[in-house]
Amino acid sequence: MKVSAVFAAGETQQSNPFAAIVPMVLLFIVFYFVLIRPQQKKAKQQAEMLKTVKSGDKVVTTSGIIATVITVKEDSVSIRSADAKFEITKGAIAEIRERSGESSAS
Repeated sequence: MKVSAVFAAGETQQSNPFAAIVPMVLLFIVFYFVLIRPQQKKAKQQAEMLKTVKSGDKVVTTSGIIATVITVKEDSVSIRSADAKFEITKGAIAEIRERSGESSAS
């Protein structure tokens, strides 16, 4: 009797193969809405902002330099900060603080 009771306890039940896939699909959906989609939205906003950069705008670079845009080229921007003049890639612009022709709100 003991042998058959141990054998019966060791048996495994056949599970539905879709039951293993459902948690993975749900995990992917959560990752998409929590991580991937917001990152894509932010990248799209950054690209739109970089398209609108023009001469006279006050910008902040990713390294923290606050400067005024002098000229805009296809892939780069010339900026002036204090007495220094730099040429940087457009991707190095983190934000536009003030548009040319607009007064500061502060």
